[in-house]
Amino acid sequence: MPGPTVVPVQGDAALPRKVDVVVIGGGIIGVSTALELAERGVSVALCEKGGVGQEQSSRNWGWVRISMRDPREVPLMAEALRIWETLDARIGRDTGYTRAGIVFSSATDKDFEAQDRWRQNLDGYQLETRMMDAKEFRTLFPGSRMTVRGGLLTPIDGRAEPQKAAPAIAEFAREKGAVILTQCAVRGIETAGGRVCGVVTERGSIACSAAVLAGGAWSSLFAGSLGIRLPQLKVLNSVLRTKPLAGGPEEAMWANDFAFRKRQDGGYTIASGHENIVDIVPDSFRFALNFLPALKSEWRSLRLRLGKRFLEEARLPRRWAMDRPSPFEATRVLDPVPDLALANGAFKHLQAAFPIFEKAEIAQHWGGMIDVTPDAVPVISTVDAFPGFHIATGFSGHGFGIGPGAGRLMADLVTARPPVVDPAPFRLSRFSDGSRIELITGF
Repeated sequence: MPGPTVVPVQGDAALPRKVDVVVIGGGIIGVSTALELAERGVSVALCEKGGVGQEQSSRNWGWVRISMRDPREVPLMAEALRIWETLDARIGRDTGYTRAGIVFSSATDKDFEAQDRWRQNLDGYQLETRMMDAKEFRTLFPGSRMTVRGGLLTPIDGRAEPQKAAPAIAEFAREKGAVILTQCAVRGIETAGGRVCGVVTERGSIACSAAVLAGGAWSSLFAGSLGIRLPQLKVLNSVLRTKPLAGGPEEAMWANDFAFRKRQDGGYTIASGHENIVDIVPDSFRFALNFLPALKSEWRSLRLRLGKRFLEEARLPRRWAMDRPSPFEATRVLDPVPDLALANGAFKHLQAAFPIFEKAEIAQHWGGMIDVTPDAVPVISTVDAFPGFHIATGFSGHGFGIGPGAGRLMADLVTARPPVVDPAPFRLSRFSDGSRIELITGF
């Protein structure tokens, strides 16, 4: 079952001999990092094993939100919102971005009070967000049959098109001097005196003084091959899109049983509001202690599954010779089979809540692998034990909207500029320095 159709990016034919920085991974984080570096006059090559934006960067919901994020992400997301507002004009391309607002519905008093408490995280940001009572909720969604206590409305939140955004940013990064290499997996890192001095790709070597790993769901495997422990697991999210539907809501909404947002083509992207599938794999045991707090906290929303993926990942080599094909060349695009019951169940709940969706026709289903960390907060970090190596991954389903901000922060770290926000919450070492893993639920 193929994933969504992504705007194609033609990779450059020539492999550069030397650049300042190599970015590994062509998703929204990788292309945003490459653009930020290129605009600063840093020579950069982006290496993508498949096509730009082909994995989770094109399979997510398309939300650009600050609302109900983990408070540790709020400063970076505020920066990302500023970038999104002018991104299309800056790059001269259409990402589908529009500020349409997002609503988190509150079914109970407890939900309402939790969302009201969350609003305090935006104090000082001059970003509008407010609680709606049930009457205002019905006014905003006049066709809804939902019985709610109210909801959190954040008008500054928006949406963009995942199938367009990463390709558009990549093309502009190339205009600014970045080399974009597709079908070009990085097999490993070369060092001199313990520092990064180059990368080895399937097409040859590129000398560089810094490398950024932005490999999404593949990052832990790549880091592990270098002896870097990066606790990260994959979570399967199942999504459907509808054909164009007239008269549907403009604002996106999260509810317990469904989530939706309007698409640029007039259709809707729909998924479960809370249920995802977690395949039990060898890494589940390698990182069990790290993820135990998350499992205890979120077990109601996670469907653990033991199946063929265990054997598939057990067969993956943990180390490989750099003159031999790597696991990244064996799977150019991670295209998991969606769980139709989950996606269609969300659609049925949405139809019950909004009769207008009874007219909607399903156009496509797809699955995507979300790269998650034990605290559901990304790693955007230097690697102290490996000078010149940096990691930007583990965005835990929140990466699309925050991507441009994450790219700016990563570029700051690579170039040793004052960071746009405090990078401490995103440091890799929090998983090894004795820091308490804090999972803030409900986001």
